[in-house]
Amino acid sequence: SSADDASLVLRGMRTLSTRLAVHGQSAMTVAKWLQQRPEVKKVYYPGLADHPRNDLYERDCTGGNGLLTIELKPEYTLAQAETFIDSLALFGIGASWGGYESLVLPANVTGARSATDWSGHGQFIRFHIGLEDVSDLLADLEQGINTLNK
Repeated sequence: SSADDASLVLRGMRTLSTRLAVHGQSAMTVAKWLQQRPEVKKVYYPGLADHPRNDLYERDCTGGNGLLTIELKPEYTLAQAETFIDSLALFGIGASWGGYESLVLPANVTGARSATDWSGHGQFIRFHIGLEDVSDLLADLEQGINTLNK
């Protein structure tokens, strides 16, 4: 809570709409790519037409952000999901979703959503798609997903 903090916030606000547009466009590209992968059971991103609340997204939003979650098919173990995450070169490990860099974390939905029966579900992985070139991110994700099949 200092003048320096306020200055940093104001500096970041100047480019916020531009950065969010790139986050959203890149996240949509990544989400659609992940939907095509046989290792992925489901992609959770409200901008996708098959998201259960896409109607609200289309009604209320003019764009997305960089956050999305995937559910791997149930045959993949937590250890395999962690190997996938560890193999990613362009994604840092973390949950600071407001920055410019791409991040990834395993997502423990069973601890956060205890009213749902999660049996039969696969491992969940949460992404923040940053401002890196989306083709580089897709290449990194592809090499990472290939570790699941070794």
